[in-house]
Amino acid sequence: MGRLFHIIKSIFFWSYARNTWQWDVLCVAILAFIFLTPKSWFETSELRRTEAHQKGFATTLLVSRQSLSAQADKAEIERLVRASTGRPDAEVKGVREVRDSNGQVVAFEVDIR
Repeated sequence: MGRLFHIIKSIFFWSYARNTWQWDVLCVAILAFIFLTPKSWFETSELRRTEAHQKGFATTLLVSRQSLSAQADKAEIERLVRASTGRPDAEVKGVREVRDSNGQVVAFEVDIR
């Protein structure tokens, strides 16, 4: 039992020198893991879903309701976004209202590309 504990302790704390066969086995195991592990083990559906969502939009801005006129339309929002970002080529792809607890529109989430 003591010998088994010593072996496990030696492996866990890696007390072997570089010029031993144990070191060589570890190096071969690491290389085998790197080159033989299937790529699919590291891909997740969450990552693919996020990438698909982000392809269409570069960023999302929050535009305050006070910075717009009472009858704000997409053209006015686009003009404000271009001015605030300094990007004359900014293109508004989507606008969503942000409401407070009373149901009043307080801001707009603007997806731009």
